Amino acid sequence: MINYPIDDLIRAAIAEDIGDGDHSSLSCISETTKGKARLIIKETGILAGLRIAKKIFATIDSELKVESFLEDGAKVSVGEIAFHVEGKILSILQAERLVLNFMQRMSGIATVTNTYAKLISDLKTQVLDTRKTTPGLRLIEKEAVKIGGGTNHRMGLYDMVMLKDNHVDFAGGIEKAISATNNYLKKNNKEHLQIEIEVRNKQEIRQVLAIGGVHRIMLDNFSVAETKKAVELIAGKYETESSGGITHKTIRNYALCGVDFVSVGALTHQIKSIDMSLKAF
Repeated sequence: MINYPIDDLIRAAIAEDIGDGDHSSLSCISETTKGKARLIIKETGILAGLRIAKKIFATIDSELKVESFLEDGAKVSVGEIAFHVEGKILSILQAERLVLNFMQRMSGIATVTNTYAKLISDLKTQVLDTRKTTPGLRLIEKEAVKIGGGTNHRMGLYDMVMLKDNHVDFAGGIEKAISATNNYLKKNNKEHLQIEIEVRNKQEIRQVLAIGGVHRIMLDNFSVAETKKAVELIAGKYETESSGGITHKTIRNYALCGVDFVSVGALTHQIKSIDMSLKAF
């Protein structure tokens, strides 16, 4: 897997926000004045992004001191204090919005993911995220999914093969798509990459089973009844994944069908950030 540069992301975020200077703070705060601030939780949820917040503070000013009282993954409620930060006030103010932006969004993702994960915690099915992430923020959004109790699907187009309906149709059918893919992987020394193929009905499942050469079958927009029959048909030959419009109201019914995974795009693309604030004290 590619090692995404979190430090580069943080530096880019700082440059975007500060530009040629934090003139609001520079105009009224002395460069030598020191102080303290604390992160106050204003909404219940799952805390995420503390690791990133510490990196932001350290990048802006290595002399800032952060004292944590909670950890990523902690269940939080209104009024709790996540951490104190102490040092130059100018540095704290420059980091404030970036820390909040990352932590609020990541905590929102972790909270939603946790809601889904708890609904099927007693079953074998795992909740997966998708590539429906904010461009440039995929790594931290997927980290938030893991903090919330979910499982990461592929990180991008490079670390797993997923033959979706368009791939199949453009390739000329399921057999041609699978055959071409395996030939490509062998030719390019990429045989370690797993292959997942999307199917739209029972007929396509039978085609995949007859051809083989894959690792996982995605059941796209199957009803619960159709999913149950599909899992019985596949019968442990390959991993199974349900996908397409699955919500917190329906995820357990799909999981009860025996699928190995349920992917939910809403974990990262329909998120309400968790409210919190950084206040001087």
